[in-house]
Amino acid sequence: MNFTRWSARLPRTQRRIAARADRGARRPKPAAAAGGGSVPAARGESADPSGRGEPPAAAPSDAASVAAVPTLDGLSAHDLLGKVPALVAVVYGPEHRIAYLNDTYVELFGSRTPGTPAGQGLPELRELGLLPLMDQVLRSGKPRTVKSRQVPVGGPATTPGPRQEGAVPGPGRSRHGYYTFTCSPIEMAAPKVVAPAQSADERAGEGAVDGAPVDGSPVDGSSMDGSIREAAVRKAVAVPEAVATETVATDTGTATEPVRGVLVFGADVTDQVESAERLRASERLQREAAVTLQRSLLPQELEQPDDLRVAATYQPGGTDAAVGGDWYDVITLGAGRTALVIGDVMGRGVRAAAVMGQLRTAVRAYARLDLPPHEVLQLLDGLAAEIDPHQIATCVYAVHDPNENRLVYASAGHLPILVRDPDGTVRRASEPTGPPLGTGGWLHTTGSVPLGPGASAVLYTDGLVERRDKDIYDGVAALERVFAGATGSPQVMCDRLIRALGITAEHDDDVAVLVLQHPARTGHDAELFHNAALELLGGVEAAPRARAFASGVLASWRFPMELRDLGVLAASELVANSLQHGTPPMRLRLRRTDRRLIIEVTDGDDHLPRRRRAEPVDEAGRGISIVATIASSWGSRRTPGGGKAVWCEFALPAG
Repeated sequence: MNFTRWSARLPRTQRRIAARADRGARRPKPAAAAGGGSVPAARGESADPSGRGEPPAAAPSDAASVAAVPTLDGLSAHDLLGKVPALVAVVYGPEHRIAYLNDTYVELFGSRTPGTPAGQGLPELRELGLLPLMDQVLRSGKPRTVKSRQVPVGGPATTPGPRQEGAVPGPGRSRHGYYTFTCSPIEMAAPKVVAPAQSADERAGEGAVDGAPVDGSPVDGSSMDGSIREAAVRKAVAVPEAVATETVATDTGTATEPVRGVLVFGADVTDQVESAERLRASERLQREAAVTLQRSLLPQELEQPDDLRVAATYQPGGTDAAVGGDWYDVITLGAGRTALVIGDVMGRGVRAAAVMGQLRTAVRAYARLDLPPHEVLQLLDGLAAEIDPHQIATCVYAVHDPNENRLVYASAGHLPILVRDPDGTVRRASEPTGPPLGTGGWLHTTGSVPLGPGASAVLYTDGLVERRDKDIYDGVAALERVFAGATGSPQVMCDRLIRALGITAEHDDDVAVLVLQHPARTGHDAELFHNAALELLGGVEAAPRARAFASGVLASWRFPMELRDLGVLAASELVANSLQHGTPPMRLRLRRTDRRLIIEVTDGDDHLPRRRRAEPVDEAGRGISIVATIASSWGSRRTPGGGKAVWCEFALPAG
């Protein structure tokens, strides 16, 4: 019946009741509950006879709904654990005797005889090292887990030891599996024997029956026959948990008692482990490619200057760390001067290594211009911004001049150079010279630190001194202490610094270290290193004085006549060029090492000469060409105080 068109005539409460009744009438009625009772309407649709809007009392249908939910009380351990696609074994007692193995376990390892100790019947658990863990679980009552244990199946190594007679081996698999095992403490219901009721005459005449005391007291299950006990334990495992603690009556008068055991659950994680292995292999290949690229971009063999002993080492981060952009370099500039470089590109991986390679190549190109250190870094700063505007790098560029016994350097946000004097005092070359490369818009400056004979210096990247739990300058202080006591050759010092600061193969960052020594030479070695200088005041007599000075010095150094003549010619041409194009003050300097003769002329004009082709009718322009032809190498540079220096080198004959 539709009450809609009558709603205006009905009171408000009656209209609501009528509407609910109308909706209930249109719904299909549910089937009657068992026992003939009908199921009332839902709570939201039931009528409110009181008319006060109060919620009605709970209907009997609520209890019927709860009763309709299925329970697990009727399932045994075989029903539950037998369907689990995981390894399940139940053992009991201090010897971990076998009580139950599910189908998955039997399929993988083969069947076992119940009641056998796990050390004999389950050799696979012994091979996996689970027996001590099961002992611990049994003692502590707390579960324990071991992850990703390899379970080889199907080979001789996995064949269980002496199986019980009639045991059926599992089919095996063609590959290893990985399982995560969890051992949990459990309690099972095991029977204890109670002697049946007897008359006094029977007890007096027969004494004990089946090993039970004559007074009918319970017998400990351990005194039972082994087969009876194992059968009872298997039966106890199979009974539902809800009734596991109830007394189970038998013909022999048995009752239950708790028995402590261990449930061994092995979840198959082979797919996860193999996926992780594939991921690690891929990361390892990428890291090896980055390390190969990194090492190929570093100098394969360091240039060895005449006046310095140099060694360097590079160690990539551990296997869990990506390769960074650390680099170092040693560049001979000519005239006995040497450039030493170390840098660190922020970031990790192939990209950082590629940026590092570009910067290192650029440093070598700029070094050939023989520019001051701060100008080299200024050029690198612009280049780094062009390579990658989001990439920055730190760098130290230092130049050693044996004539001045100083290390002139510029730093772009890098850690300070450490210099150790001959007396063991360590000083930091920590003059602020500029921000990291790639920031742009900054002007770098040049600093200097003494580096005389007997002194040593170390250049390094932050991986050597930086730790997550310490300030980086604490690491620099530790390096100072270690460097103060480090002795030996530069390579030995590199290795000692690496070891003393705890750098291992698993270190989480790249490490680059460059050590240089300015040895103090004595005896025969000192005879191989000489310096001689002449101040030139200008005038027409300057050139003859220079030739006479060069001839006398080269003769005193016992050079062959041919080399002596070439040296005098080169000195004459360089002095003549300085007299024609330079300004006072002028100086001629001769220097010999164990490997080369160096001739250098300085003056006050900063215009650098260049080699050019002279025409047949030209009266000038041939001096530099003559020097470049007869010498092994030549070059020019601007001096810090203004002016220039032009030099050439002659290689000394071996022996």
